[in-house]
Amino acid sequence: VMAGMYCRRFHGTRPGDACGDCAELLDYARARLRSCRYGEDKPVCSRCRTHCYRADMRARIREVMRWAGPRMLFRHPWLAVLHLADLRRR
Repeated sequence: VMAGMYCRRFHGTRPGDACGDCAELLDYARARLRSCRYGEDKPVCSRCRTHCYRADMRARIREVMRWAGPRMLFRHPWLAVLHLADLRRR
């Protein structure tokens, strides 16, 4: 959802679409999540002991999350609350 919000704002795509760069980032993130050693018990990335993203992709996803994170509360409040709950989980 965050990547979609970011792509719509900065790359002018329609809801549900993604530009080539954002699609590549999403594919990379999904692949990393599928191969995560923590599985369903995975903590949020900022609290994870194992950083599995390459440095360039980590910088890109951090940029997306920094922009979209604060806006999630207004656009998708339930998802924002769930993410905050995940932050509190140990």
